[in-house]
Amino acid sequence: MTGLQIFTLIHVLISLIGIATGFLVLFGFLGNSQNRSLNLLFLSTTALTSITGFFFPFHGVTPAIVVGIISLVLFIPAIWGYQKGYRKTYIITASILQFFNVMVLVIQSFMKIPPLHQFAPTGKEPIVAIFQLLSLLFIGALATLGIRHRAQ
Repeated sequence: MTGLQIFTLIHVLISLIGIATGFLVLFGFLGNSQNRSLNLLFLSTTALTSITGFFFPFHGVTPAIVVGIISLVLFIPAIWGYQKGYRKTYIITASILQFFNVMVLVIQSFMKIPPLHQFAPTGKEPIVAIFQLLSLLFIGALATLGIRHRAQ
């Protein structure tokens, strides 16, 4: 394995941990308690995903770079909301961060997994947009329910 392949593997593993813990955090918004360790793991792995993404070879500004920059900016209100107990702020920003992670997962899955790649060889086919929209609706629904639960 080359250095870039090892780095890519580490980046992907961190991303998958961030996505898995992100869903656990989002579902946690529906309950009465939040797991501090889980939230910190979600925030740290999601931040590492964005940061490590900037260490791949640069070939100009891409949508992935734009998403990475926006994600890093969103960490300011996310961490602030989490630390200060502003649940609505944290729910919204954590949900957006989770959507960005899932959006990239959808694109990368269609680009890198052979059975999926046959349906979207460029990554710009309608099937990719459909899965991204479904992800947005699902994460948006979890965020909305989490905010409503907190308002009760």
